Amino acid sequence: MAETFTLYKLIVLYMLEKVDFPLATSQISEFILDKGYTSYFRLQETLSELTDSGLLKAETTHNRTLYHLTENGAETIHFFSNKISPAIRQDIDDFLKEKQYDLKEEVAVKADYYLNTNREFEVRCQIVENGYSLIDLKLTVPTEKEAESIANNWDAKSQDIYTSILADLL
Repeated sequence: MAETFTLYKLIVLYMLEKVDFPLATSQISEFILDKGYTSYFRLQETLSELTDSGLLKAETTHNRTLYHLTENGAETIHFFSNKISPAIRQDIDDFLKEKQYDLKEEVAVKADYYLNTNREFEVRCQIVENGYSLIDLKLTVPTEKEAESIANNWDAKSQDIYTSILADLL
């Protein structure tokens, strides 16, 4: 059983090693659960242990968690990727190749909010590409309901807002 659990960890590390951007829990889940490798709860345990051991860094907002491969995680998968069967590596490679644009696009748009020192809610909306912000917008609103609405709508409307701002300013 421990060997199987190790395989789940190596699969997650291998997935993150193969991309140049973080992956969301839902994206990792899509591959692992659709292929039937393990259950949702076992995957959550895997992600938690990888984070606790410093092989992954978790970036959590109100609506999702993004996972980044740490230097220790990269070293680990470098030494142990041969423990993943060629068939599983090929499944991962195919999944990432097929969905790479969608995966990257999904994690490029970020929104989060928090209560600031003036007792108002500050919403931070971003579009990030290759580690650099294309837009980094902060808005202050009086209620958490408004902040949550902005954060939730940013994903669907970010491209239109970015395009509109550029058109108005250029």
